[in-house]
This record gives sequence, C-alpha cells and structure tokens, in this order.
Amino acid sequence: MKIITQILLLCFFTITNLLAQPEVYPWGNISGIRLDGELMELNSSLNLIGTDWSDVKQTDKEVGQYQYRRVNNTQFTNLSLENFLFDQSVEALGAGQANVRINFRNQLDTVIIGSFFKLTLPDSKYDISTLNLVEENSVKPGEIPETPGEITKAISRKLIINGLSRYLRITVNEETLILVRKDPADENSPIEILFALMTGQMDKGTSAFRSFHISATGVADLTPVTLTLDKSLVGRPFKGFGGNFRLQNPVSDPPVIDYCLENMDVRWGRVEMPWTFWHPEELDDPILKAQKGEIHPRVKASMEMAQRLHDLGMPVILSNWSAPDWAIQGQRTWGPQPGGLRGNPLDQTKSEQIYKSIADYIQYVKDHYGFEFALFSFNESDLGIYVRQTPEEHAKLIKELGAYLESRGIKTKLVLGDTADVNGWPFVNAAMDDPDTHPYIGAVSFHSWRGYTDENLKKWFEAAEKMNLPLLVGEGSMDAGAWRYPDIFKEPMYAMEEMNLYVRILKICQPESILQWQLTADYSPMSGGGVFGETNAPLTPTPRFWNFKQIADMPEGLSAIPVDADRENVVCAALGDHDRKMYVVHIVNNGASRPAVLKGIPADVRRVKVFVTNERTSMAEQRSWVRNGEANFFIHSNSFITLLVDGESPFQR
Repeated sequence: MKIITQILLLCFFTITNLLAQPEVYPWGNISGIRLDGELMELNSSLNLIGTDWSDVKQTDKEVGQYQYRRVNNTQFTNLSLENFLFDQSVEALGAGQANVRINFRNQLDTVIIGSFFKLTLPDSKYDISTLNLVEENSVKPGEIPETPGEITKAISRKLIINGLSRYLRITVNEETLILVRKDPADENSPIEILFALMTGQMDKGTSAFRSFHISATGVADLTPVTLTLDKSLVGRPFKGFGGNFRLQNPVSDPPVIDYCLENMDVRWGRVEMPWTFWHPEELDDPILKAQKGEIHPRVKASMEMAQRLHDLGMPVILSNWSAPDWAIQGQRTWGPQPGGLRGNPLDQTKSEQIYKSIADYIQYVKDHYGFEFALFSFNESDLGIYVRQTPEEHAKLIKELGAYLESRGIKTKLVLGDTADVNGWPFVNAAMDDPDTHPYIGAVSFHSWRGYTDENLKKWFEAAEKMNLPLLVGEGSMDAGAWRYPDIFKEPMYAMEEMNLYVRILKICQPESILQWQLTADYSPMSGGGVFGETNAPLTPTPRFWNFKQIADMPEGLSAIPVDADRENVVCAALGDHDRKMYVVHIVNNGASRPAVLKGIPADVRRVKVFVTNERTSMAEQRSWVRNGEANFFIHSNSFITLLVDGESPFQR
C-alpha cells in the first residue's frame, strides 16, 4: 500500500509540473527549464568577444548594469555591458518550451569578433556526437576566426542535440552563424554553443534581433533518496533564525515587521545605530540633548526597535553604517571611488571622542530603555559600507573600544568581522592573531552576499572554532543588488537558491544564527501592502517567508550533527539533541518529486513530522511512520523540506 501511495503522489506532482518555467537570473542568464521538477540545463549568457578569443566579456551577477521584471509568463532583462545594450525577454510556453527574444544594439563604432547568445551544456547530460545542425550552410573562409576547441561552425536555423536523458532543439528566427566548441584537453568539459547576434565591424547605432524557440525534454531522476544521520558527532549549537531591522521605510516597514515578529519565532536581532543623527556635531553632548527631548526621530525609532526585540527575548546587535563628518577622514563618499575604494576611514586622531560617542549611545539605551546590546560592529567595514577599515584598524578598534566600554561598566562586546561577503575572511586574521583583542570579542560574523563557496564557508567555521566564539551570519541572503529589481523576490528560483545557501551554511559553518536581510519592507519576505510600491494587494507572505519560518519555528537547544544525502541535487543539514531524542533535518530538493528515507533515527521513535514549503504549499505539515529507525517520506520537487524527530512529543505515543 505504501508503494502504491508513493507512485500516485509521484504521478500527481509530475502532472502539476508539466507547465514548466524557465529559470532566469536578473542579469539575463537562463539556468534552464524545469520539467517534471528537474532542471533541463541551458546555462545561457550574453557574450562579447573582442579582437581575439581571449577577450571575452560575459553577463553574470553584478557584471554590467541590468534591470529585471516579470509580466505574466515573460521575464525581461535590460542590460548594458560596456557600450552595448541587450534587451532580452524569456517567455514560458509550457511543457519544457520557451521563446527567447534578444535585441542587441551598439552605441560606439567598433570592430570585434562579435556578440553571441551562448549555451553551456553539461557533458554528462548531452552527447556531442548527436549534435545536428539542420539545413546548415558553410561559412566563408576568414569570415570569423576559428575559436579554441571548435568542433563545428555553420550557418543554420535549427540545432538538435541528444543525450542519454536530455533532448534539446533550438530554432532561430533566421539563418544564424552557430559555433560549437569543447575544450579538447578536458573530456568532461561542457559543450558550448554560440549563436551570433552581430559580428565584425559595428557602426554606432546598428542593431540586431534574434528569436530562439527552445524545446527541452528529458527524463527526470526519480531515484529514491537516502539520507543518513550520524549521531556519533555533535557540533556547535544553533540558537535559531534571526533578522535585521534597519528602519528605512516609515510607512511600509512597520506592518512587515509586525507580521514577521508575530508569526515567526525570531531569536536574534540586529539594528542600526544612526550615529550621524545621534551625534552630528562634535562639540555637542548627545546624552544631554536626548535628555532634553532633542533626539532625532530616526535615532528614537531605532532605539525603540531594539527594545522591542530585546523584550521578545533576543540578544540584539547594534551596527553602525556611517559616521558623522567630524569622525571621518576626508570628504564623505558613498559609492566606489577611483581605485575602487569605498567609504571613509575613521579619523584616528579622534579615537577618544569616537569611543565616547559610541559608548554614550549604548549607555543611553541602557539607562532609558533598560537593556544592553549584546554586540557592536561597524557594518561591512572591510568594503567600506560606509566606514572603511584595514584589518589592523579593525583589530585596533576592537581592543581600544572594547577596553573603553569595559572601563565604563558596559557589557557590550565587539563583533569580529561583520564582513560584506563570505570571501572576506582574511580581514579577521589581524585581530585573531592579536591576543589583546580576544577579551572584547563576543562573536564572529560574516555576510553571505558573495563568495559563498564551500572553501570560504569553512574558513568562517575555523575562525569561530579558533576563537571559541559563536558564529553569526550578520546579514543573510545572496544578491546585494536585488532591491533594484524586486520582482525577483517572488521567483521560486530565488527562494530555492536562498535556501540552498542557508542549508549549506548550517551544514558547513554551524552558526549560532542566520540573520535575514531584512525582516522589514527592504528585501521583504512579504508582498503587497505597499511593499515595493505594491499598493493594490493586501500584505501577503511569500514562499520566502515560509522558508524562513520553517527554520525559525523549530525547537531550541539543538546542535549541528552530520547528515548526508546520496543524490547530488539534494542539499541537507541536521541539528539534534541526543538526550531529548530530538532532531531537525533540513532538506532542499532541487530535483524531481521522489521517495526518500531518513536513516539513523532512535529505535523507539514511531513518527516524525514533515514540513514542506514550495511555490504551491506553505509549510504544510505531514506525518511519517518510523520503522527500525527509518522514516519513509516523499520529497516534493523544488521544495524546502524539514523533518522534525521529537522522541518526547506526545504524538509518538
């Protein structure tokens, strides 16, 4: 009966996925088309090839300038790459089909090899020997230089390529130069297919248009998934999910904050110290002015936000973005400056005044709001958003400001790092190597916007282990520019990639908390209600909200434990408490719907709870029976799934 039920569920969810959606990044790259829940990879990009094949510029995250929006079944990207403009639309046609339209325009007289729409196909899925250019015409000798690894070059309107589990057919609106290449030195290298948009001499104002009908079919991997808990090891504790509450939108922030705090178990908080409004003039006494009622509304709102979080039982981080003019060197800057630098250094000749001003803020909150901040940091000072520090200046501030706070009886500790990206870990080495900083550091922190490779994530785990301190993800998410194209927040692809990152962080870094950027109207997990200008709909939680809630609402007091999955497109992490026989297993299924089994459950546990969030369902709860320490359940396609094993729960009996 169990097998029949699983087959029926599998058939149901396969049918619901027939109307597949292309997955498009805001910068225009198409990762692929999902069919029956599995991604039929395309890995597209828009390319400019300069005077030779070593001079390649390719669309990617934070490359060029781009805008993204969705209208019904079509996703639009407008992109500027140097002196070239691309307008791309990707229309979902259902059943593995999409139409890609590209307008290319040149804004400067130039001569280059050309501009191309490129697909990069995994060699493991497609067989290059089956590639067929239908009704191809030869290319004139010398028309375009030979590309490294070139397999074929022809003019055609249609390309077909087969694989063991993939079939791809592309039809162009007109005859087009098509190049196919593969690295001859690496038999496992991907297959690159380049469709020319324009080649050779390009006069200013010239343009080209191509339309590509893409049909992708294939066989989804329905192999059952086995996950195995290793209860022999216990790692670092996870306190729970957190949030940033930097107030920027007086009208739309409050309802989003209220909804999140009332409907999600948030356990760590981070707020802004609006220092430029707290102490704008060096000779002023900010505490005295505040006591007289002369306190800036932004300062008051931030302090009240912090008090609200504290009253809910959270430790609260106080972070500063920008310093008053008197406290910085040079003329204030915001964006990148010549040489790539951002922000301003603190004026080292005014360290005493700076430390006092920060301590006064913390002291005022302690005296008037009845609590102390757990931690203090300068936000992303390695990058200069907007105070810039060298690693040595960061170490100096920690030990000097830390000692000053201690001398005033303030218990607030300093954050080590709080870097802009995961690859910023070298920034903390100077402070780690200086034992005089150690008494004043309360936690290690990084932001997860960029560079989130396994290797970089492991560096932060190692730093926290070396310091024997909690590790925090002070700002959690993955696209720092997404506020410019908020339509992306509603895309299932964005929600799933965010959870892939968070589950990897839980597994590799073992943080005490991931603090979402933000639980306000900025990068909001909500839609409608005025968020991103959407005034024609009520405030509504998106799938991202339910993903966050699914992490946040799990039991406290758990620590990282190992768990592994035997399929590469399944990402997982686990938390547990052996004494309570309580375990939480977070799973991201990036593939098709299929059966799964979790092994390693205590023998006397009878049932587990299963929570599922995807674009169709919001933290839906199911139950699964356990036999001989194994729970059989179903993982739905493109879903975030959480298993709760609670040996003390009444539902076990």
